[in-house]
Amino acid sequence: MALPRGNDIPHRSAQHPAGERDPDFTAWAKGYGQVVHSPVTQAAIAGLLERHASSAAARKRWLAKLHAADRLTNMGMWLVAHMTYAQRVRLDGAALAQADFKPTPEGHTGGALNMVPAYVGYLLANSLTEMTRSWLMGQGHCVAAIDATNVLVDNMTPAHAERYGLDEAGLTRLVNDFYHCGVGPSGQPLSPLGSHVNAHTAGGLSEGGYLGFAGLQYGHMPLPGQRLVAFLSDGAFEEQRGSDWMPRWWRAEDSGPVVPIMIANGRRIDQRTTMSQAGGTHWFEEHLILNGFAPLTIDGRDPAAFAWAIISAEEELAAQAEAVREGHGHYPLRLPYVIAETVKGYGFPGAGTNAAHNLPLGQNPADDAAARKRFNAGAAALFVPTDELRAALAELNDHALSGRPKEREHPLAVASVALPVLPTPGDYAIGETLSPMAAIDSLFCQLVEANPQLRVRVGNPDEMRSNRLNRTLDRLKHRVTDPEPEVAEALDGAVITALNEEAVVSAALANKQGLNLVASYEAFAVKMLGAMRQEILFARHQREAGSEPGWLSVPVLASSHTWENGKNEQSHQDPTLCEAWLGEMDDVAPTLFPVDAPSACQALLSLYRSRGRVGVMVVPKNALPVVLDAAQAQALADDGILCLTASGQAAVQLFAVGAYQLVEMQKALQRLQRANVAASLFVIQEPGKLRLARDEREAEVTLSQCRLSALVPSVGPRVFLSHCRPEALIGVLRALDSGEQSRFLGYRNRGGTLDTFGMLFANRATWAHVLEAVSEVAGVDLDSLLDEAEQQALCGEGDPNLLRRHA
Repeated sequence: MALPRGNDIPHRSAQHPAGERDPDFTAWAKGYGQVVHSPVTQAAIAGLLERHASSAAARKRWLAKLHAADRLTNMGMWLVAHMTYAQRVRLDGAALAQADFKPTPEGHTGGALNMVPAYVGYLLANSLTEMTRSWLMGQGHCVAAIDATNVLVDNMTPAHAERYGLDEAGLTRLVNDFYHCGVGPSGQPLSPLGSHVNAHTAGGLSEGGYLGFAGLQYGHMPLPGQRLVAFLSDGAFEEQRGSDWMPRWWRAEDSGPVVPIMIANGRRIDQRTTMSQAGGTHWFEEHLILNGFAPLTIDGRDPAAFAWAIISAEEELAAQAEAVREGHGHYPLRLPYVIAETVKGYGFPGAGTNAAHNLPLGQNPADDAAARKRFNAGAAALFVPTDELRAALAELNDHALSGRPKEREHPLAVASVALPVLPTPGDYAIGETLSPMAAIDSLFCQLVEANPQLRVRVGNPDEMRSNRLNRTLDRLKHRVTDPEPEVAEALDGAVITALNEEAVVSAALANKQGLNLVASYEAFAVKMLGAMRQEILFARHQREAGSEPGWLSVPVLASSHTWENGKNEQSHQDPTLCEAWLGEMDDVAPTLFPVDAPSACQALLSLYRSRGRVGVMVVPKNALPVVLDAAQAQALADDGILCLTASGQAAVQLFAVGAYQLVEMQKALQRLQRANVAASLFVIQEPGKLRLARDEREAEVTLSQCRLSALVPSVGPRVFLSHCRPEALIGVLRALDSGEQSRFLGYRNRGGTLDTFGMLFANRATWAHVLEAVSEVAGVDLDSLLDEAEQQALCGEGDPNLLRRHA
């Protein structure tokens, strides 16, 4: 993509009158270094000054800040280039020598260079309007722009502030820490700088490593009174569908203004973006209009253009919201969307090439004289003398004067939600038949009613009623722009519904100052995995950095699951999500298998008692007998395991992981008791609590070996029946695995259009298969447990339906 520079843009006579009268404006309009102010941008700034800085004093202040932003932008880009290539920084502007360069340069340089004017434009908008907005960046690999600029403006977290500063020593340490890749004795990186946004990035909300999710989340983030600027990329536009739907979801009544800004540089890593190939930003403007946005295209190389766009977009959105309040407008609003046209790596040699993504010079200045010459020439064009830079920084760093927080403490970065008022679960009688999902439905409605101060988001990929969340849907309603009569829909509905798992889970994960719930078919919930994992990784890193996440934990309910979705084909029978989640750290990613209504309710409440966790709950939607009383359900939530039937002289121990698995284990236990085989039956709700902790932080939530031994007496023969594939469980339950005397049964990748029994039989997971395993590990004669016809069915030579009966 090639953009005209400065005076190459056609002149329009109305674009220069302010500059002709005002020498300060004229001086700013000349640009500085690699920052050029096109006539279009000049006209936009002139209009902004007329609206917001009409007095001479105010105008002078605003123009001084505009001057300052140009200098900060140049020096930010200068420092980004040094972070990639240099191991020494010289603030006298002298050329670097061969020994001053890194032997192995690394960096996402082109995108980071493009982000510098964008981030400086955000800082400029904050300074001009004397308010600190929040920011979010979807292209987390461009973090060098944020870290470099934050060092220059002294907007740092403690880990950065103690290492870096605006002097040669501090900046040299910064460039050497970038992609340092050293590891400390504890296994943590030695450098607080990351390749992406991390817990030490001042004001960072998300790693931005999974491209596309920021585009699904920004509209659900700010509360009324808060403002958010979301930086997106044209490459990430090719990712998850759903960012097009933000105008459908955003409401001024429960959300603060948002300004999405796409950095449209036209290139991915190896080639042009699909958007660029399809017609560039002109095509994208039409796409945005069709999807309910109001596109606003700016010069993405100019911080002033970004500041103007942020302020103007907020004004436009506020005007539309006011029209709705006055009865002159309606939802969906035309959500302003800024397209910042630029060239990848603009401002430095190699811009616009594929090489610009990573190492724009093509060769390494450490061993190539031509590359070294190009680097020094590019750096010289960006360099700002230190005294001039410090004067510019003083203009922008007006936080104390205006009484606003530093950008590292923007509202979304420091938000912390008080733990909610928790209702008491209903009283359920042992033996009562009830859907665990229906019990959650009732409890969640009570939770919403008890906490009216919390904005609610329910992520729903569809079939909410099928998943037995009827009361929740009737109370909260689907959020739509044109409610259908006699349907649970409303303009202000709190249920975000779309046949797109990534979009709806993002709505809940983004609502970090509210109360959230996600429900999905288990098989399709796996599509949420990337969004969920990004959240828990960032939360864990925040804790490791000494910053506690402030958001309430989010339950993700996987229902209509593997063992009760036989009416559909095998695509609907997939426990992959819970298996993957079992691999994550249990302190931030618990995986729960409640077995009845009381255990489901207590599991849900255990999540809402915590912050910064995303819990997967595999919950049956069909009615099942209540097997636990309130005390047992609480004990199961506390320890993750419960002995349901104890035997002091047990010949074998049975462990059920999952509701339908418990039903089969109970049937097997009855046969064992009839055969006078002593056995104990355990329910495992949270396998991760029983694992051998992988680090000290996880050890805080797992059971000690002493506690586990007290709960589970030492018995060699053990049989486990799992909701998921047994292979995934074996490693997690290593502490209970007795080797040759243990058998693990579960999902074996068999399925089809089958009922629950058919699924169990096809996967060799019925009560009879449990007894076969008991016979193997405990040396019990199988003839004493199963008759001949049952054994023939078990080995595939008889009628499987014989096993539908038991004991």
